[in-house]
Amino acid sequence: MIKLISGDFTLDAAAGDTPRRTISGTAVPYNVPAVVSDGTAVIFKPGSLPVEGKAPRLFMYHDASQPVGIVTERVDTDQGMLFSAKISATTLGNDALVMAQDGTIDQVSVGVNPVKFSYDEEGTMVIEAADWMELSLVPIGAFGDAANITKVAASIHQEPEEVVLNEEVTPVEEKQEMSEVTAPAVEATIPTAPIPAQPKRKFDLPTPGEYLAAMAIGGTTFENVSAAAREFAKSKQSALQAAAGDVLTTDTPGLLPVPVLGPVFEDLNYIRPVVAAVGARAMPSGNQSKTWIRPTWTTHTSVGAQSTELSGVSATTPVIASNVITKTTLAGQVTLSVQDIDFTDPGALNIIINDLVGQYMLQSDNVAADAITAGATASGATWTVTANDPSTLISAIYTSAYNILLNTNFLPDHIFVAPGVWQALGAQLDADKRPVFPYVGASGLMGVNAMGSANVTVANTFNPFGLNLVADRNFAAGTMVVARGRAIEFYEAVQGIRTVDVPSTLGKTYSYYGYVSTFIADSTQVQSIIVS
Repeated sequence: MIKLISGDFTLDAAAGDTPRRTISGTAVPYNVPAVVSDGTAVIFKPGSLPVEGKAPRLFMYHDASQPVGIVTERVDTDQGMLFSAKISATTLGNDALVMAQDGTIDQVSVGVNPVKFSYDEEGTMVIEAADWMELSLVPIGAFGDAANITKVAASIHQEPEEVVLNEEVTPVEEKQEMSEVTAPAVEATIPTAPIPAQPKRKFDLPTPGEYLAAMAIGGTTFENVSAAAREFAKSKQSALQAAAGDVLTTDTPGLLPVPVLGPVFEDLNYIRPVVAAVGARAMPSGNQSKTWIRPTWTTHTSVGAQSTELSGVSATTPVIASNVITKTTLAGQVTLSVQDIDFTDPGALNIIINDLVGQYMLQSDNVAADAITAGATASGATWTVTANDPSTLISAIYTSAYNILLNTNFLPDHIFVAPGVWQALGAQLDADKRPVFPYVGASGLMGVNAMGSANVTVANTFNPFGLNLVADRNFAAGTMVVARGRAIEFYEAVQGIRTVDVPSTLGKTYSYYGYVSTFIADSTQVQSIIVS
């Protein structure tokens, strides 16, 4: 479940004597990056939220035990998902309206379950489709002005209380909302009884989540939360401690909150260098078959000069091969206890599912890398890595390009290498010990050797001899392949997350899967080089 906090809202008027309890505005802006509660960066694409189906419930703080209303209208636009929601005529609903009026609660947050999504090269989750589960009133936003509530009709109709003994109390039917076109705007008013002077409110010990949130906000918020923690600790002192005056943290270990700063540190980069280079294509529509057909040329037609008038012209029967492509299923699963889902903070569920999706990405890229090495044609060239002598490197790359040009009339545009080969390319020097591929931004080196450029911080911006270099750890050691990218085809159909409850053990199993296929359309356009 992704809980993404949106922007703020302003309080509008309720007209006449009719109670109106609605809010409306933007739930999520499209194509605007934001960070969810576990630290994951996400972008919602246009049309990613549904306008039909079960209406999302309106909660306080994403707490299902605090429902305050329901989303009554959803309008999808190019800019974002607009909504209207009705606040329930309950004590909790009244409290929500009061806090909205005085500015305590001025923003909303969506809770969604992504069903179709991917990750870009920066690791941002791009959501194309999601189940919209709930909308919550919250105090802090992530989208700012890009997503806000534009109107709150907040008035509470109160009837005089009457105590009747031994009679059933009949609830008063809620009045219909007045037209916003004809109703004059007046100040939103919530009748309240006079509040007598009360002693200063005493706060409980902040929870780890509250303490961590205040730490992230900083400023006066963190100062106030820290003061509340100190005041709570002081209120629990024994007479002896109070008389002693000085109280150290060693005296109150049970009162110290232990913050957990999430999310979990990522030690893997969920990227797909090969797939990003050649592109992921859609499979044939439907999943009725495990195999499908990809046609390629075996024999082309021919055209030649006619020897004499009325003599026979060139005639060659064209032959088109019917290549059978097999789908490969990639999948993984994990079973979590309901306690692990309910008790952990940051939530283990989102963290583990994100890792499951990331592992799928790494494995699908590995499938594409294996297909390149298996389907490449040997160029017959060898790069003998020699200090201060790039001659065999230049010869090997141009031999591979020559083979592609001679057989297909195309030229290569990519070079695929293992990490060790990437290292050797960047470290290759000429006879004067200058880098063959100048380092980007290095003073005095740009243009000295104009055979490409290198950047030790971004592997895939390396462009030796104008070729787009793709360094991928999924390639076996020593791999070096010069290729035309369009000859390498990668097909994918992501099926997403599947879940099943395991009531006998109080568990829940999550799986993520998809179908992939790879095809080398013309092996002569994929030339391998031996590195020694």
